Amino acid sequence: MTRLLLIGPPGAGKGTQAERLALAFDIPAISTGDIFRYNVTNNTPLGVEVKSFMDAGAYVPDTLTNAIVADRLKEADAAGGFLLDGYPRTTDQVDELDRLLSAGGTQLDVVVLITADTDEVVTRLLKRAAEQGRADDTADVIRHRLDVYAEQTAPLIDVYSARGLVVTIDGLGAVEAVTERILAALADRGLRGQ
Repeated sequence: MTRLLLIGPPGAGKGTQAERLALAFDIPAISTGDIFRYNVTNNTPLGVEVKSFMDAGAYVPDTLTNAIVADRLKEADAAGGFLLDGYPRTTDQVDELDRLLSAGGTQLDVVVLITADTDEVVTRLLKRAAEQGRADDTADVIRHRLDVYAEQTAPLIDVYSARGLVVTIDGLGAVEAVTERILAALADRGLRGQ
């Protein structure tokens, strides 16, 4: 059973690496951003509720996000492990995730911190916005998201570092090279993919 968390600034490559690691470990990659975008695209009640937050580059309130993650972790495919991408983002969400996992008698195995140069992140996100037509990835919104990340999410690194769970990976370079760096760091922690 492998329970991973990917953390890092928007545009650091978490989504790409999440897909690759999910395949390597045969676990679901659970991305709150993907869940939110799906609901917005399909104009579900949740989508209507979160759209205003996403358009402004703000985080969706913890109560909504916690409920979505709790429901997703109860699905059968997550019973053998999972990879979280985009959650938790705040210390309050860390507390809620701890509570959820503790109730199931589990905990996170490793927190993978993917780092990337800010200028590279902005370039990546602007390119992605153009390719995918993402309304939530304008230059102003990207800068705001990076500020919000630094203010709210970066403190999580301290929380998880104090628990000895963090491995730091340079997110720049070829996708395959970054994946290899992550897999090597996980293997050093006793976690090996298939």
